[in-house]
Amino acid sequence: MRFLIGIIFVFFIHNSLHTQVLYLDEITDSICISTYTYIQKEGQNLDMDVYTPNYDNVKDRPVILYVHGGGFYTGIRNDEGALEFCKKIASRGYVAVSISYRLLRKGTKTLLGCDCPVKDKQMALGAVIDDLQDAVRFLVMNKSDFEIDTNNIILCGSSAGAETVLSAVYNPFLYDVSSSPVKYSGVISLAGAIADTSCITKDMAIPSMLFHGSSDNIVPYGTAPHHYCSENSSGYLILNGSESISKKLKELGTPYWFYTINGKDHCVSWTPMSKQFNEIMQFCYDFVLTHDQKQISTNILKE
Repeated sequence: MRFLIGIIFVFFIHNSLHTQVLYLDEITDSICISTYTYIQKEGQNLDMDVYTPNYDNVKDRPVILYVHGGGFYTGIRNDEGALEFCKKIASRGYVAVSISYRLLRKGTKTLLGCDCPVKDKQMALGAVIDDLQDAVRFLVMNKSDFEIDTNNIILCGSSAGAETVLSAVYNPFLYDVSSSPVKYSGVISLAGAIADTSCITKDMAIPSMLFHGSSDNIVPYGTAPHHYCSENSSGYLILNGSESISKKLKELGTPYWFYTINGKDHCVSWTPMSKQFNEIMQFCYDFVLTHDQKQISTNILKE
């Protein structure tokens, strides 16, 4: 009797896997989470959580690597939102990774506001880009153990994390950072921006999903000063948000999905992780894995 029940159970799982679309639909609710130290810097262990789907014998899975937000002074890789987001990603068949990184603005008086000198803002961002590249290097070195396809690493970031992943793809030369060990296959930004769009070329551009609230008061939706600081403040720094990046990608003919939530502020740096999760999965499947060449702009009303 026990043997028969085992056969029925395995048969059910096997059939359920074949009725779903891998990397688009949920294939399992059983996720393994493992933690690794990917590097030590300045006496600090920098860790990553790796989320792997169970009941899935597929090798060389694509990776979605998540970088949390927090203004380069706060935030953790495994808060409730990141935990649920990464578990849902892995339930679709991906390997999800969430990393810790150095928070250079932690404990400072000016944090990342208008009194924080531009050079300190750039240094804080550069440190995280460098940590991100080291995390990816760790994944590449251990790709057989993780059973991942390092040619299919999609970056995803929220707020400061979104600035990090966008800058790692489009502006790495502006910061004193190590080079990326791979060319990323896609990037997802939740309320992010970069310093310079003029240097984005056809060769470096990759499929991009750009979420932004039209009334973001911290990271500009278009092109404007970071935090909307006054021109005479030490933290005056022009940034190019999702609208400006999408315009450049449109000129280049690069696939993108620009997703505007009208009337919303910087909360769009985290709300899409739950409210637009299906759209994120659709982007990864259509634009990255199956190489759709569409350019989409979506506008929705304030929720």
